[in-house]
Amino acid sequence: MKKEENFSEWYNDLVEQAGLTDKRYPIKGMNVWPAYGWKIMQYIDTFIRQELDATNHDEVCFPLLIPKTEFQKEKDHIKGFDAEVYWVTHAGLNELDIPLLLRPTSETAMYPMFAIWIRSHGDLPLKIYQLVNTFRYETKQTRAFIRVREIHFFESHTCHVDEADAQRQVEEDFVILENLMQKLCLPYMLLKRTEWDKFPGAYYTVGIDTAMMRGRSLQLGSIHHYRENFSRPFDIKYEDVDGSTKYVHQTTYGMSERLLGSVVGVHGDDKGLVLPPAIAPFQVVIVPIPAKGNVDVVSAKARELRDELKAAGIRVVLDESDERPGAKFFKWELKGVPLRLELGARDIDKGVVAYARRDDGEKGSFARSDVIADVRTMLDTIAVDMRAKAQRFLDDSIISVDSLDFKEVPEKWLRFGWCGEQECGRKIEERTELKILGSPYNKEEFHGKCLGCGKDTDTVVYAARAM
Repeated sequence: MKKEENFSEWYNDLVEQAGLTDKRYPIKGMNVWPAYGWKIMQYIDTFIRQELDATNHDEVCFPLLIPKTEFQKEKDHIKGFDAEVYWVTHAGLNELDIPLLLRPTSETAMYPMFAIWIRSHGDLPLKIYQLVNTFRYETKQTRAFIRVREIHFFESHTCHVDEADAQRQVEEDFVILENLMQKLCLPYMLLKRTEWDKFPGAYYTVGIDTAMMRGRSLQLGSIHHYRENFSRPFDIKYEDVDGSTKYVHQTTYGMSERLLGSVVGVHGDDKGLVLPPAIAPFQVVIVPIPAKGNVDVVSAKARELRDELKAAGIRVVLDESDERPGAKFFKWELKGVPLRLELGARDIDKGVVAYARRDDGEKGSFARSDVIADVRTMLDTIAVDMRAKAQRFLDDSIISVDSLDFKEVPEKWLRFGWCGEQECGRKIEERTELKILGSPYNKEEFHGKCLGCGKDTDTVVYAARAM
């Protein structure tokens, strides 16, 4: 199946054929992580941990179950999740006095503890994170990594002395995000969600969105500024330097296994995965090209090459299986290995190693004496080129419109003016059957008219069909 002809079928087939997921577990939307997919996710998790640790966040691990009594403390939060939670009502044969739920996210699990941990201004800022599984009863059609019921999830939670310090945390989150997106070679937009689409209980929410095929958008994660909206119901207070008692200001930042789904959907092609070098389980595959009379020599030289690359810290696999070279090429292209090295008798005689890039198919050769440096440079180049290509795709996915006068809504993201009134926003969404993703967090220069009511406005928003 070709990606452009039927993205959904292409995606579903690819994630299984490439060994990223196994959907045969007997609970819909709760999939098994095979070794190859889990290894990729672990590399992503490692980069998340590196960024959070470098910015003085501490990793924690909270229990899976949340008492209903704590969940009910924040009414707006409940409105957002009450139809999505899994309830635990019995322990063995005994009915529980207080029902428990599997965490859909962890505000209501963590914040009772924050009220115990935080006493004075000296305890702030509190910056913690965890990588855990969350559970939401997804009623729409499930899709591996993108729409599932058991979600591999990263979340950071912070507490601050005031709104300004919390805002500085939001800005730091954007830096963390950019560093991670460089590793994944993914472009994105920071879009401030509408009031009706922000995270339940948040003061404001910034969505992290990227473009998929045919004008679809995929939310990679979100960053929330809460002000005191959670600290008041959970009584999270501190004693300030002047002896007064104040409520903390809070932020959260969350992303999930959708990051892997976006890598598949953005970079993949009709041959299979195209993995960014930073998260590829194998950055290089070596395929020997033996012939009669030189099998042992080629095999020995291929192993030498493998050992040198491995010693240099490059993740490499040598395919010595009995399959023909063409079948090996197909296998490793499907799995998205960034760089293929080929070594035959002629290459050995010439003192070179042939290569083929997975991202753009470019072929050439490296001098055998320079292969380590050349491979490193090529992997860096592949990463830069992959992100540039994905950025061009995102840019090309957006068109500006100034009216609703079209017979069919284009299969693009739409960029247009909006007055900011919910009535107009809802009208636009209903007419186009698109979701307003929000306005750019970093304000864009715009002068035009609201697509709903025609009033002059300097606010621009983006809308798209969500995955």
